[in-house]
Amino acid sequence: MLARFFQRSRSEHVLEIAPSGAILKTNTKTTILQAALDQAVAFPHNCRVGGCGSCKCKLLSGRVREMTDKSYVLSTDELKQGYILACQSVPLTDVTVEVDIAARSAHPVIHTSGVITALDKMTHDILRVQCRLKDPARYTAGQFAELYVSNSDTGTGGRQSRNYSFAGAPGIDSPVGTVEFFIRHVPGGAFTDWLFKSAKLGDEIEGHGPYGDFWLRPSSAPIVAIAGGSGLAPVIAMLEQARAERITRDVTLFFGARSQRDLYCLSRIEKLANQWMARFQFVPVLSDEPENSGWTGLRGFIPQHLVRMVGPRIGEHHAYLCGPPPMIDACRMVLSESGIASSNTHFDKFLDRSHVATA
Repeated sequence: MLARFFQRSRSEHVLEIAPSGAILKTNTKTTILQAALDQAVAFPHNCRVGGCGSCKCKLLSGRVREMTDKSYVLSTDELKQGYILACQSVPLTDVTVEVDIAARSAHPVIHTSGVITALDKMTHDILRVQCRLKDPARYTAGQFAELYVSNSDTGTGGRQSRNYSFAGAPGIDSPVGTVEFFIRHVPGGAFTDWLFKSAKLGDEIEGHGPYGDFWLRPSSAPIVAIAGGSGLAPVIAMLEQARAERITRDVTLFFGARSQRDLYCLSRIEKLANQWMARFQFVPVLSDEPENSGWTGLRGFIPQHLVRMVGPRIGEHHAYLCGPPPMIDACRMVLSESGIASSNTHFDKFLDRSHVATA
């Protein structure tokens, strides 16, 4: 019936998104996610390579061609219910999928540009990039933007884009009209090679956003927050937003890193802890710190220490996790076994070109 709304060839199909009722054009060469984004629909997504699960949606009708195996990303229950990954699914017929795009973000997706106003090296491989935007930044702490740089800047012959989480809450502790990101250098990656080796103050950068559904949900439950590497960005943004809103929830913040040289933002975390209106515990965990370094903190990996550091009432907590997929998956398993419901566990897997193809 929907076909009557469009005049189309055999390779063209109709994509309906429930429950919003959005009706879009698509074809046999375009993924569901790309079709939605091309037509200004803020479909939830992150990595675009089938590794994070952010774009999962329920296939209600129609057939799709799936380009990668989804079984290692989606749960057994989700597979049984007919969930697919929008970034890896190409329609073969008219299709209807279910995803609550209306509830994902209170802010419309926009395209804007700005200039780099700060490039601060946080560690040997993480850079703080601050930009002043032409248009006001409206997002919820925890969300991310897709950043672009022109081909002439990177020298690759094509526009390079990557997704990065905002590293601060909007309008808090930063000049009006500016945003910041924590960006990890991936050797061989065109975008980060340019940032670390060639970018300078005043360079122009473009972006789309905001995207993502990783933000602090209203509740009185205590929080266990887990970050690894540059995954600290959205976590610290959420906590700073909560501090500004005078939230009174106990927090245990775990920060996983390889060694002491990979720890950063410690003074910012200390300030956050000092101003927090309830109990705030910061737990750095180092996985590859030299034995004779004098480090007196925890060693190993975060999952080893979760239950002991949070305490016997861990099941009452809500969890927020951001970082590399192995860390997220291991922590989620411990949290689930400790009684935290999946509905109270929110995560954002950071995939970079070290997890996918080099570019």
